[in-house]
Amino acid sequence: MSGAPRSAASNTAPEAIGRPARLIEALARLLPLFAIGAGFLLLGATLAVAGDTLGYDFRAYWAAGSRVLAGQPAYDTSYTAAGGFGLFFYPPTFIPLVLPFALLPETMAVWAWTAVLVAAMVGGIAAMPVSPRLRWLVGLLAATSWPVLYAVKLGQVGPALLLLYALGWRWLERPGAPGLAGGLGAAVKIQPGVVLVWALLGRRFRDLFAGVAVLVVLAALATLLAGFSAWADFLMLIGRVTDPITTPHNFTVGAVAYQAGLPRDAASMLQWVSTAGALVILVAAALRLGAVPAYLVAVVVSQLLSPILWDHYALLLLVPVAWLLARGQWWTVLIPLATCVVLVGGIPAVVYPAAFWVTLGALLSVGHTKRVS
Repeated sequence: MSGAPRSAASNTAPEAIGRPARLIEALARLLPLFAIGAGFLLLGATLAVAGDTLGYDFRAYWAAGSRVLAGQPAYDTSYTAAGGFGLFFYPPTFIPLVLPFALLPETMAVWAWTAVLVAAMVGGIAAMPVSPRLRWLVGLLAATSWPVLYAVKLGQVGPALLLLYALGWRWLERPGAPGLAGGLGAAVKIQPGVVLVWALLGRRFRDLFAGVAVLVVLAALATLLAGFSAWADFLMLIGRVTDPITTPHNFTVGAVAYQAGLPRDAASMLQWVSTAGALVILVAAALRLGAVPAYLVAVVVSQLLSPILWDHYALLLLVPVAWLLARGQWWTVLIPLATCVVLVGGIPAVVYPAAFWVTLGALLSVGHTKRVS
């Protein structure tokens, strides 16, 4: 009599345990549908309502290229702060890369550039060396990410950098490939040059040479197209408009603290501590961690060293998050979910720098504990 209930319980327990697993498996099989559907819906809606803000940042690139084609200076040095419409303060090495778009009419160029960014975003996720299921999960996180949608709407270069970082990760063992990705990234924005510092610290001299070589070639082209004066104008402009504390809508540690009411001197000190800490972690990771986590640390640090940390820069965290997910760190889905599009308007400013530091901490913990590559 007493054995029957125990037998029934023992028979139903595996079934009860198996139901959640089957549900998770069923949902996992639907990931491609969710990712593609969310991408079309949310990106389409974002572009449909963008209006005059579509290609907001790209129009500055297009204008700089147009000025160069017309024989005028590439840089408008009248700006005194970052964020204003039409401000081009990227390095001259970016000019040869964007110049072909300046050959097109502005509206056509905006849509062509937007298509390139979408393709770069998709290509970057597809290039990540993780399982197909994880790539679909990252695609779903990207499709619902405010930083991703905002970057594409503005025509920001973030998706292109994500593609370069992902390719550098995928081809990490191909001599020169990560350095080439870092060099091209640094040609677009200075920050990805941190990858070349990682290469130097890790004695990956082929990567370092490849990155420096591509920068030298693009620098020569930029000088030929825009003249030597472009370099002086760029340095003057970058020194004027990149205040890490008082720049509006900036999300560096110091800027967030200043916006919260901390005195400027104290906020500046906090920013210096953040910068110094990021540099120490970069060096330690390059010397102590495996190649992949150290490379991904460089990806995160490249943004933490930037004097301006716009909210859409957070899209680059999808690269290290993919690696962490592949190492079983499922809680890291919360990092991109913290800036999900449904939370726009209610995301505290501190979430953005915190997301970078939490990701950095996770990379150090997992990379050091498991000693994985």
